[in-house]
Amino acid sequence: MPKVVSLLSSATEIVCSLGGEPDLIGRSHECDYPPSVGRLPVCTSANVDASRSSLEIDRDVKRHLRTGAPIYNVDRERLARLHPDVIVTQSHCEVCAVSRKDVEMALGKDLLHSAEIVTLMPNRLDDIWNDIARVAQAMQIPDGGTGLIHQCQERIKAVSQKTAALAKRPRVACIEWIDPLMAAGNWVPELVEMAGGENLFGEAGKHSPWMSWEALSESDPDVVVVMPCGFDIARSLRELAVLERKAEWPSLRAVRAGRIAIADGNQFFNRPGPRLVESLEILAEILHPEIFRFGHEGHGWMKRR
Repeated sequence: MPKVVSLLSSATEIVCSLGGEPDLIGRSHECDYPPSVGRLPVCTSANVDASRSSLEIDRDVKRHLRTGAPIYNVDRERLARLHPDVIVTQSHCEVCAVSRKDVEMALGKDLLHSAEIVTLMPNRLDDIWNDIARVAQAMQIPDGGTGLIHQCQERIKAVSQKTAALAKRPRVACIEWIDPLMAAGNWVPELVEMAGGENLFGEAGKHSPWMSWEALSESDPDVVVVMPCGFDIARSLRELAVLERKAEWPSLRAVRAGRIAIADGNQFFNRPGPRLVESLEILAEILHPEIFRFGHEGHGWMKRR
């Protein structure tokens, strides 16, 4: 089997879901699932301090983009020592993770010629299935990719078939960044619809858009799901005061009805890999607790008390 370095959290999950963890020889600084990959050499680092507030992170990222300074570093020397057959990266978002451009800038000609660079390009659910197939092909187990895709799609179908005939579909606002305010795009609008909701912000297949407080207030959603990119539940709860201090917040229908949910955006919604199935199940539990009980509450999401 080819030796693989994954520079993307979702790609690491794909490789492991395909049974390829024994062939993983390196990872990014963000790859943390399954937990056993923590033993692998780390081949990247970040130049933005992710422990700072949402607003400070946003300002720092924008400064890097404005000046052309790299957001991520790729450890060329470590990659050269590992000498992988396959390097998995992405071209979806230069802000969210190491990109193909980062890899190509870091690698010398020898590594570029000796390793196959697999570039994942997820914008919506169908793209994620294509990415799984692409990784499986590079790992020389295409049938494994077909099987994993089928398993994911069957679990998704089990949810969407139950919600297809629902007459009552709550109107949902998914928040992907807290300060400044950003809605969730890409595959999240598809998940909301499959989970039996009406998505208010963000468009399937398109990058997550900025949103205004005026727009959020005017739409007056039935449910608000807070799922910041890269944040777990505890981190999102620490940032939630930014939302709750806004004058418009207490008057929102979702706040008055107690339908504010905090989801683990880092482990689930913002990782375009196999666990988007769990992300759909989380949304289904949030939107229709009278129908769905998958057991994700408490670790995948929680109600704001």
